[in-house]
Amino acid sequence: QVQIVESGGGLVEPGGSLRLSCAASRSIFSGYAMGWYRQAPGKQRELVGTIASTGTTNYVDSVKGRFTISRDNAKNTVYLQMNSLKPEDTAVYYCKSSATLTSWGQGTQVTVSS
Repeated sequence: QVQIVESGGGLVEPGGSLRLSCAASRSIFSGYAMGWYRQAPGKQRELVGTIASTGTTNYVDSVKGRFTISRDNAKNTVYLQMNSLKPEDTAVYYCKSSATLTSWGQGTQVTVSS
């Protein structure tokens, strides 16, 4: 059974940092690209960035220079390091494997507010 579990969200002040984790089943992690997505209230889910199985990363312009995606293949886990957080980063954050079309975790809430 495919499993994706995100964690690490919370409340942080503007300018602060958080590190999100996403643990996935090996069958959908090993050899596949992983992506981080977010969905703000009243908005559509959007892609934040991706990391290939080789470690190559890509980011949307709004987070470039502030967010960093990494992966630990031994732990089947992908991370999202978020620095210099802004109120507009407030959202539920999800990760997803390129191996699946419909398997999503429960997400983790990130709230950036003073």
